[in-house]
Amino acid sequence: MSAIVLIRHGETEWSRTHRHTGRTDLPLTPQGEAQVRQLRRRLQSLGGFAHVWTSPLRRASDTCALAGFVTVSRTEPKLREWDCGEYEGLTLEEIRARRPGWNLFRDGCPGGESPRQIGERADALIAELRRLDDPGGAVALFSHGHFLCALAARWIGLDVREGARFRLDTASFSVLDVEHNTDAEPSIAAWNVSESYSGAPRNPAVIGRRRSDRISVPSSQCA
Repeated sequence: MSAIVLIRHGETEWSRTHRHTGRTDLPLTPQGEAQVRQLRRRLQSLGGFAHVWTSPLRRASDTCALAGFVTVSRTEPKLREWDCGEYEGLTLEEIRARRPGWNLFRDGCPGGESPRQIGERADALIAELRRLDDPGGAVALFSHGHFLCALAARWIGLDVREGARFRLDTASFSVLDVEHNTDAEPSIAAWNVSESYSGAPRNPAVIGRRRSDRISVPSSQCA
């Protein structure tokens, strides 16, 4: 199958202040909109997309629109963010004050979604992507940090809890692909490619060379 490009939405007020944002439908900040304008140039350099799907939540759908894909996009409810239930709007420090050692990808959220439920949703989405008739190009998915990390873990056959090991910044893109043209060898061809990454060390994005014929991703910084 063709490569799948995962796009995390631009900055919101809660992502800026590190508050868990599941079902709350926040807009992008002005900085988030500026991030997406930069992201748009990077996505255009990848070439056209055969399919563009977006979460129904406005921070993702607005990112899709600002990136220039509103007229060709389809809303996909399975791309919505992890429902944080009783922990909605809380920072990690506030949650751990109530529940020491808590980890979203291992423990889930009371009143929200469990890792098992997220895994089932991710698996259903992957199955739907694999049922696409030869799309003739990459597929773009506009979604959210926690869900996309879980999706990437499931793509390469890991448990959802391993999604905690992935870092995904706002207005970044990543690429899921396969090796040797077979779904039996899923791979991550690039991860957390963005203009705004500020972590260390700053290394070029790692691109799967053997699959460079599938999608061209320009060099950038990634986690």
